[in-house]
Amino acid sequence: MVLNYIWIGFFLIAFVIGLIRLIFFADVSIFPEMFNKTIEMAKTGFDISLGLTGAMTLWLGIMKIGENGGIVKLFYKLTGPLLRKLFPDLPPDSQAFGPMIMNVSANMMGLDNAATPLGLKAMEEMQLHNTNKDTASNAQIMFLVLNTSGLTILPINVMVIRAQLGAADPSDIFIPTLLATYFASLAGIIIVALYQRINLFNKVILGYLGTLTFFIGMLIWYFMGLPKEEIQIISSVASNLILFSTIIFFILLALYNKVNVYESFIDGAKEGFSIAIKIIPYLVAMLVAIGVFRASGALNYLVDGVKWLVLQTGLNPDFVDALPTAFMRPLSGSGARGMMVETINTFGVDSFAGRLSSVMQGTTETTLYVIAVYFGAVSIRKTRYAVAAGLMADAVGIIAAIFIGYLFFH
Repeated sequence: MVLNYIWIGFFLIAFVIGLIRLIFFADVSIFPEMFNKTIEMAKTGFDISLGLTGAMTLWLGIMKIGENGGIVKLFYKLTGPLLRKLFPDLPPDSQAFGPMIMNVSANMMGLDNAATPLGLKAMEEMQLHNTNKDTASNAQIMFLVLNTSGLTILPINVMVIRAQLGAADPSDIFIPTLLATYFASLAGIIIVALYQRINLFNKVILGYLGTLTFFIGMLIWYFMGLPKEEIQIISSVASNLILFSTIIFFILLALYNKVNVYESFIDGAKEGFSIAIKIIPYLVAMLVAIGVFRASGALNYLVDGVKWLVLQTGLNPDFVDALPTAFMRPLSGSGARGMMVETINTFGVDSFAGRLSSVMQGTTETTLYVIAVYFGAVSIRKTRYAVAAGLMADAVGIIAAIFIGYLFFH
């Protein structure tokens, strides 16, 4: 429903601004420009989606090797103690913990197809412990915010699109995205813990979050002491080394567990092809609407207005060109993807705005969509503070992405 209103709104606002420019400023070229943009962006959306098939086929094949090889179960062992402390209202033997931990683990690895059914199963199991069936429980809210804050280790989709659009190094956003998404997830945990009065100084919670935060802080401190050129070189080398090492690790883990690596790759690759094809109508629809919105001047007016406000504060306004992706991210995954592509097409895939919008796209999840699907699946109508907590975590992630973007790319 939200996406429907957004899509219609782009066209109606563009039409009204076009009429104003035609009637009051005699801009006779505005409607030809807007119509030509619909054709141009439809072609762009199709070309991008079609070009994604090869890369999506490759990476989903690799992800399937990891999934069949037991990577999700490995994350189960690593994250289980922390999650049990974050969900004190669930009995220690609750059947919700299995699919919950596997859902979080699958999301971290970018296994969206595996994550959603696991998440729905976790919600159903938590609903069994929920005494007020139409109201979200504490456990369900914590789980939702962990999902919407979008902790992702491998932002495969973003890197694939950057490769398709001609990035010199598609993975150069890997480490910045990892850092930003960690801060979003950390903020989500802290915000919900404060609502629910969970003891964040528990030795298990403090051990996990303190160690990770210390490591992230040291990493940022290290990069802050380097010249910009060295930051980009080290980030590029480290990102590609980590990604290639991940592929090798998945293969070795699958071999250790006696999994047929080749057949697993083929199974995942088939999913990659079908997903890339399914993206076409969604990406075309959003790119056409966003293209018309920009051609009318509406998006430029919005961005220029925000830039003016930022300039009044004395801050550098270069990040503002990437903000449309941030504004769209909590509302619509396809809409945010379209905004990212449009920003890249306008400013360049390796521009500051193009890279920053890519980091923003990989930093958080589509909060309102996730809440609607997961709560809707168990007939919950009263979401309490879930939306507020999710959006606050999103805001922290976007702010972190801006600061980290300046550190790495500006």
